[in-house]
Amino acid sequence: MVVRNGLIEAVGENVPVPAEAWVVEGEGMTVYPGLIDSLSTVGIPGAAPAAANTAAGRGGGRGQATPAAPTTPAATPTPAVERARGPEDRPSTTSWVVAADELQTTDRRIESLRSGGFTTVATFPNRGIFAGQGSIIDLMSGEKAGEMVLVPSVGQYISLSRGGGGGGFPSALMGTISYIRQIYLDAAHYQLVKDAYAKDPRGIQRPQYDRALEGVLESKRILLPANRLVEIDRMLRFAAELKQPTILYGVRESYRSEAAELLKKSGTPVFISMRWPDAPRDANPDDVDSLRTLETRDLAASAPAVLQKAGVKFALYSDGLDQPRDIQRAVKKAIDAGLSREDAIRAMTLAPAQIYGVSDRIGSIEKGKIGNLIVTKGDLFDDRTKIEMIFVDGKKYTPAVEATPAGGRGPVTDDPGVNQ
Repeated sequence: MVVRNGLIEAVGENVPVPAEAWVVEGEGMTVYPGLIDSLSTVGIPGAAPAAANTAAGRGGGRGQATPAAPTTPAATPTPAVERARGPEDRPSTTSWVVAADELQTTDRRIESLRSGGFTTVATFPNRGIFAGQGSIIDLMSGEKAGEMVLVPSVGQYISLSRGGGGGGFPSALMGTISYIRQIYLDAAHYQLVKDAYAKDPRGIQRPQYDRALEGVLESKRILLPANRLVEIDRMLRFAAELKQPTILYGVRESYRSEAAELLKKSGTPVFISMRWPDAPRDANPDDVDSLRTLETRDLAASAPAVLQKAGVKFALYSDGLDQPRDIQRAVKKAIDAGLSREDAIRAMTLAPAQIYGVSDRIGSIEKGKIGNLIVTKGDLFDDRTKIEMIFVDGKKYTPAVEATPAGGRGPVTDDPGVNQ
């Protein structure tokens, strides 16, 4: 394999080695495509892990309580203020925010994930209902934020559990869904007015600029949360109503055959959280978990295998698991639950690249693609495997010391067509 100027120039058994090349002897090693975390908050200041939160945190999601309305002292009357009719009046909406513009290269998770074999992440703002637009970035260090960006905008992150404008609307699931629906109705009308004005502005009052609706219209796709079977069904119906390209994230109960059938029929891709549900560490021993809760804990890790068999497009995401060892254990649990090693590799490399429409640049080892690679001794899923080096945009990195022990590495790689 020849990598030049950050790109894969040639791949094959008898590729001529350029005279000026730095040669890495590969005896006993395996080269994999770099791993991709399909839903992350890496590099976003103050962002919480991108979890599949649903209303009230059902289905194993980590719900967030709606903040109470601020109180005003009785002696201080609130003056009546005429409100502007624009983005200021849209609670929990920052649809215009683009992750690429918010990146902080000092985020420690960049090195941690890269040490586990990740070379690329799709990172999203995630505060509010319409949180903002995600970006695909390469995990480089010591670079300007702009040099890390592969695709500036790949979709709008939508949450159902962080609503409530100071305790007001929307503060419940029904209100949040109504709010999202109204935003898209407003966006459609806004676009019609803009188009009419652009066609012939004479005699027509110019449309008022609305950055919230501009952000919605700019988004290529939306990401909607769903964990339980009923939520998967609900969000699929909602996506069809909105007529937006959609990815569901979380999908902990997609191990159920009914969920797999719904997803297959709709053709909707999903991102599966690798934070498999588990019993709380500080749980009251007298509390009795429901049968459904116990079943989900037991079977959630089998969801990837079920969806693979059903022919559903899916990828895995770390869901806040930043340590390579924790991610490796999560991948191993999915393999033990029936997912093949090859499909696990694909779910963290080529599959997310295809879902985001960037498989012409990353996700596999092919001529012309970006030089994002992992070099290992042994198969990454094996306990004794060691990552020797990582290449991001053709630049060589070595794993952090704490990520080097042979007890297991961050998730793994792509495509059976590995090069040795």
